[in-house]
Amino acid sequence: MGKSVPKHVAIMMDGNGRWGKQRGLTRSEGHYAGAKTMEKIIDASIDLGVEVLTLYAFSSENWSRPMEEVNYLMHLPVKFFKQKLPEFQRRNIVVRISGNLEALPSRTKTALKNAVNETADNTGLIVNFAFNYGGRDDILQAVRHIVKELQDEKMDLTQLNEQVLQQCLYTKELPDPELVIRTGGEKRMSNFLLWQSSSAELYFTDVFFPDFDGPLLEKAVRFYQEKNSELIV
Repeated sequence: MGKSVPKHVAIMMDGNGRWGKQRGLTRSEGHYAGAKTMEKIIDASIDLGVEVLTLYAFSSENWSRPMEEVNYLMHLPVKFFKQKLPEFQRRNIVVRISGNLEALPSRTKTALKNAVNETADNTGLIVNFAFNYGGRDDILQAVRHIVKELQDEKMDLTQLNEQVLQQCLYTKELPDPELVIRTGGEKRMSNFLLWQSSSAELYFTDVFFPDFDGPLLEKAVRFYQEKNSELIV
């Protein structure tokens, strides 16, 4: 694109259910449309040269949604990876998961862990699915880990700093996002990557996620580039 592209782009894929309702469909059908859009955004990210793409697939607050919708969202990764994992392998895509997997149904957890394991040796775009993820929970589980290390005398309090905490987050192996995008018209973080996004550019669009596409992703990247014009190569 002629300018520096953000290495890590994170997207809050909002508006799937509302997109479905606007069209006389169910919210679950809206989520299915969102899953198809994820494929387009993954393709566009590769074309743009993005190195890490984090997709907010299921938040820790989403359990409060209607049971039928939650059940569908739990089934969606099973269906998605059954269809797409061979293609991910061919395209050298790496799958990562950020979130509390232990609270998930066994089929969902198995599908997610299998996708991570099957793509572990790939070296291309990292697609990080934030599933059963919450920013506060992320920080809290990191703190619990550090407290245990202190109690077990594996760490001294004087060693505790930002880098130590960051290495205990779900995203410990990933760089912080430089661009965070939220579709669907809302302008709030909704408990997404709270620690990691402290210095990120925030981009909000009214477009519901199923209508978000490659050119709109490129528009968001241009917004980032304009905000960081000193990074022109």
